[in-house]
Amino acid sequence: MTREAKDSKLPIYASIAANIAIAILKFIAAAVSGSSAMVAEGVHSLVDSTDGGLLLVGHWRSRRPADESHPFGYAHELYFWSLLVAVLFFVLGGGISVYHGILAIAHPEPLEDPTWNYVVLAGATLFDGTSFVIAYRAFRRTAKGRGFWAHLRGSKDPSQFAVVLEDGADLTGIALAFVGVFLGHRLGMPRLDGAASVGIGLVLMFVAVVLIRQTKALLLGESASPAVLARIHAIINTDDEVKTADRLLTMHLGPHDILLTTSVQLVGHLTEPEVARAITRLENRIREAVPDVKHVCIDARRERTEG
Repeated sequence: MTREAKDSKLPIYASIAANIAIAILKFIAAAVSGSSAMVAEGVHSLVDSTDGGLLLVGHWRSRRPADESHPFGYAHELYFWSLLVAVLFFVLGGGISVYHGILAIAHPEPLEDPTWNYVVLAGATLFDGTSFVIAYRAFRRTAKGRGFWAHLRGSKDPSQFAVVLEDGADLTGIALAFVGVFLGHRLGMPRLDGAASVGIGLVLMFVAVVLIRQTKALLLGESASPAVLARIHAIINTDDEVKTADRLLTMHLGPHDILLTTSVQLVGHLTEPEVARAITRLENRIREAVPDVKHVCIDARRERTEG
């Protein structure tokens, strides 16, 4: 397993472990206190743990070797499962939280002692905060100096930015749940607890929309980054036997699996064996400089000579 794969999976494992434990505690606290916001937070954590499991399924299925029906392999599977995660996050996480909050606002019930809510929220902050730090550090290691949002838009690994965004939504949801429980109990206004549940749902929906947008672009076939394209261009254009090169066509099949096609015009004096060696040399140099380029197709033609 590559270092990149391990870095992608570590935040997922941390997130799943944290969210399963926290979901159980939140539902217990909700049952004791009758808090709608705590129910929303419990659903939120449960959805997060399920999402992490689906991302692991995507990782596992994307590593299957190529076969006759899928000659370029199954790397795209990760993008499919990541899109499914985003949809579930929107429907189950955001939708149920908003629905439960609206019911609590329409039919408010007096809140019980909120002590357990505070205890659980404090524990959730600790575990979710730890998971967020692990995911954020793994995400920033591949940033190469770019800001957070610029790196998010340019990232080709949804398993990294999905966990970062979900853990960020976790911490925001915890803050909203605390405010809803505290003000609802202190002011004797249980509707504020329901309003916090709606707020949590809206946060989850916003994160889900960002995930859907990013993953959709990858699933439809995004090209390699400008930096990668520039590196490949430099390799081709500095080759002594290349006269001209056409536009590079690239597509990310997976986070670390790029398909590259292009055509080059070689100098005219080359023999057929020399043309074959020139193509092989270019392919090897490209793969050495950009290991993520797993599939290379170069159409070579010789420059026409007079006489």
